[in-house]
Amino acid sequence: MIKVTAYREASAFDELRDDWIDLLTRSHTNTIFSTWEWHKYWWEAYHPGDLWILALRANDDRLVGIASMFIEHNETEGRNVRFVGCEDVTDYLDFVIDRDCMEPVYTAIAEYLAENDEHYDQLMLCNIPEVSPTLEQFNHILQDQSFTTTINQQDVCPVIELPDKFEDYVSALDKRERHEVRRKMRRAEGQRKMGALDWYIVDESHDIDEEVEKFLKLMAASHPEKAEFLTDQQHVIFFKSLVPATLERGWLQLAFLVANDTPISAYLNFDYNDHILVYNSGLDPEGYGHLSPGIVLLAYCIEHAIELGREVFDFLRGDEQYKYRMGGKDTAVKQIIAQVQK
Repeated sequence: MIKVTAYREASAFDELRDDWIDLLTRSHTNTIFSTWEWHKYWWEAYHPGDLWILALRANDDRLVGIASMFIEHNETEGRNVRFVGCEDVTDYLDFVIDRDCMEPVYTAIAEYLAENDEHYDQLMLCNIPEVSPTLEQFNHILQDQSFTTTINQQDVCPVIELPDKFEDYVSALDKRERHEVRRKMRRAEGQRKMGALDWYIVDESHDIDEEVEKFLKLMAASHPEKAEFLTDQQHVIFFKSLVPATLERGWLQLAFLVANDTPISAYLNFDYNDHILVYNSGLDPEGYGHLSPGIVLLAYCIEHAIELGREVFDFLRGDEQYKYRMGGKDTAVKQIIAQVQK
């Protein structure tokens, strides 16, 4: 038997914290985007509807599942049940379920949603990784509970399966890109030897608030769309809450390339569960283009990931061409849309 408890107040995050952290290590969905920290700080920044978290416990009261959701009230689409985090600033989303309890937890979630369908009009569960059993197993259980369902591909996440050596990575690139990466890194190394260029990863010795401000400045400078994104204070609040929390947990990889003591490019990555996740970036477009600072820093980050023994370098959502030039191969994220048949 699975007991379902529904939480409607944000105090649920603090109440569930320790059990959530423990469950995630036993889950099929152990990504940074399913962590307690990500969901708590996302909700504090955005809170775009009515919170609806389902906590699922086994007979021994052990937490075996979390459905972290909210109900969005949309003037055109009605009341949509979405994952907390959905969808712009969170790349992968899913239920958090104990690997040994998948079917009973999926069933309990579907039954609860069917029994409480007066609260919403449809499920719109976004950004589910293509490898997730939710797309097949939960989808079938929804259909058994009289839901009609549709699965759509939303986006792609190019990834690199990392080899044991950086030279093996470079050798696997297309001929043109291989030549370009080597040329740009040779030039950068020449600048480093002269003391004109360097790079670093933020750690506890840095003032994290100052480093976040440096990053946000570079992010805004890199593209008008990013500058527009950062005019929304909810996004800034989220970044400024999340980044220090991930540093404290050992998940942050905030990297800067510096020319003559001036930051010229940056990557906000996460180092989680043997994956490096390229979450966002910034670039000074003025004065340093001849150094190719974005590609150089990215190459340093890939080399560092290989030295650390990480398995995957994940560019996350989006099909920007630089991801493919650097060796990315597409994986998909999908969405389940479901309605109860009346």
